[in-house]
Amino acid sequence: MSQELERVYTINLGKVLLSQSQHRAVRAINMIKEFARHHMKVEDIKIEEDLAHQIWAKGVRSPPRKVRVRMSKTDEGYILVSPYEEESEKISSKKETTKIEDKVKTPKKEEPAKETPKKEEPAKETPKKEETPKKE
Repeated sequence: MSQELERVYTINLGKVLLSQSQHRAVRAINMIKEFARHHMKVEDIKIEEDLAHQIWAKGVRSPPRKVRVRMSKTDEGYILVSPYEEESEKISSKKETTKIEDKVKTPKKEEPAKETPKKEEPAKETPKKEETPKKE
């Protein structure tokens, strides 16, 4: 029996807005657990701390409307729900940076910059106020 050990889902949390404002983030966590139970057919669900921080980032009243998650089955038999991080973007960004580095490594013929001597201005003397003799 071949079973996938890891799946990626986008969970719509729009119905969270139907609950009271002080219970929305808690309801979003419960909706994620319900979704995982339904799709992965396992009762024991654990949510990774990073995903919980992502849900609670804007406070209890305004959780995100959609969450992209990765659900993976562990050896202990529970489902671990973690935020999805796309790996292909990381690889493509490395390719772009290496191209830029290649351009930087090719030396261009540069003429030495000619420095023009700066003319030194004489220090300005501030005129002192002449003291007037005091009358006695």
